[in-house]
Amino acid sequence: MAHDHGHRHDHTGQGRHAHGPHGQYHGPGHGHAPARFGTAFAVGIALNTGFVLVEAAFGLLSDSVALLADAGHNLSDVLGLVVAWAAATLGRRAPSARFTYGLRSSSILAALFNAVFLLVATGGIAWEAIGRLQAPPPVAGGTVIVVALIGIAINGITAWLFASGRESDLNIRGAYLHMLADAAVSAGVVLAGIAILATGWTWIDPLVSLVIVAVIVAGTWGLLRDSVILSLAAVPPGIDPAAVRRCLAERPGVAEVHDLHVWAMSTTETALTAHLVMPAGHPGNHFLGECARVLRERFGIAHVTLQVELAGGPACALAPESVV
Repeated sequence: MAHDHGHRHDHTGQGRHAHGPHGQYHGPGHGHAPARFGTAFAVGIALNTGFVLVEAAFGLLSDSVALLADAGHNLSDVLGLVVAWAAATLGRRAPSARFTYGLRSSSILAALFNAVFLLVATGGIAWEAIGRLQAPPPVAGGTVIVVALIGIAINGITAWLFASGRESDLNIRGAYLHMLADAAVSAGVVLAGIAILATGWTWIDPLVSLVIVAVIVAGTWGLLRDSVILSLAAVPPGIDPAAVRRCLAERPGVAEVHDLHVWAMSTTETALTAHLVMPAGHPGNHFLGECARVLRERFGIAHVTLQVELAGGPACALAPESVV
């Protein structure tokens, strides 16, 4: 960041983790999924791909739209894991002359893609289920139960693969929670199969499909909202910009803070730039390092750029709140 109004510019990006003194997660900060999760992605994709094929085949054979709905959901999970893995890989690429932040923001695009894809897929499932509610065909409840039980096992194993990283990486945590939720959805399909065997009411199958759709939409809506917000360079959820401003204003020697910007570089990294007016002059590198430490520990902001300005000089062109 550089401006043509003669102020000294200082950059500091110390630290690699978005954790406080007790290890709690504070939001996006520097760091990517460790390389060992490459195996977790590969195994999870392979398991879920195999299950999608089995579930779709038995859904067609048993004429169960609930199984087909869950197969469609699991297919979107496979695609989601592939895109997330690709984004994590791209995010580790070194910066270049054109992509000065590297390709870190690809994880935001991946999240946005997955959210839109999921909503489109669930629309098709809902349409089919509504049609079957009017004239529900016979459903093999036993087949539904067996296949869905396999789904619980597959999704549970996949969630377990990501469990060790759920507290330290937001992307890994998202994969963990998603697969855990899928295990719960498969459990719902099991209950539908049991209900059909007990009552013979085949309309339960498309009804459960609609419930699955509602669960997917409810979970996806937050993903869509957050990915759109991050793609527009908004302050990441969980970070209070007013608190960040107060934190900087309270630093020793700071008389004013302006041109403050906080945005997500990726789904796991947050950046900040700000101008600090310091009448006593430039405070030295130790002050900048201390600011970076405090911002990292309190807010999970690890990519920090601070510009120091002297009081009484020419007015900063970016000082007004209305100017970007």
